[in-house]
Amino acid sequence: MTLTNSAPVLPSSQVLEDAALAAARPEAKAVVAALLAAEQQTKKQRQQIAPEALLGTWRLRFTAPKQPAYKTKQPSGKGFYLPRLAAATLAFSRDADTADRLTIQNQLQVGPLKLRFTGPAKFLPKKNLLAFDFVRVQLWVGNLPLVNLSLRGKVAKDSSFAATPVGQLPFFAFFAAEDDYVAARGRGGGLALWVKA
Repeated sequence: MTLTNSAPVLPSSQVLEDAALAAARPEAKAVVAALLAAEQQTKKQRQQIAPEALLGTWRLRFTAPKQPAYKTKQPSGKGFYLPRLAAATLAFSRDADTADRLTIQNQLQVGPLKLRFTGPAKFLPKKNLLAFDFVRVQLWVGNLPLVNLSLRGKVAKDSSFAATPVGQLPFFAFFAAEDDYVAARGRGGGLALWVKA
């Protein structure tokens, strides 16, 4: 059956691949629907993501911050592409001291100004959860560091991070990890799509 006056419906993986391209910008509603479909499929098929697939630096491309979900079989929630003037990146690397622990770096750059949070992270492959805690904040102007502070009062201090239950930590529940993009739902319920930096 052919529908008239409507664009063809692309599979969710194709929409996400298109959204990951710098030159492409599928409609925000289509990207939210594709993220929800990918999340649902990963849960249904109990797909596990290898932590190695997350290593590297990822630039935030698209976010839907208001807890998108399916309501009456239709995706709800709005999303938007990040403006090119602000570069938000998320980087994961192996901890030099502990092979099973990761380091996370979350950075926002606007012009020469960079605000960077870093800390330990751990990946739980059965649930595709990456739990983390930021223990340091840095502020840079170009290559000149202005602020380099330890964060106090965070949930888990660096020394006790491994023993802190995941329920007490911020986390990302990843549901897509491809060569050129990753996608996850945050603890607050929002969805995000990052592209390889």
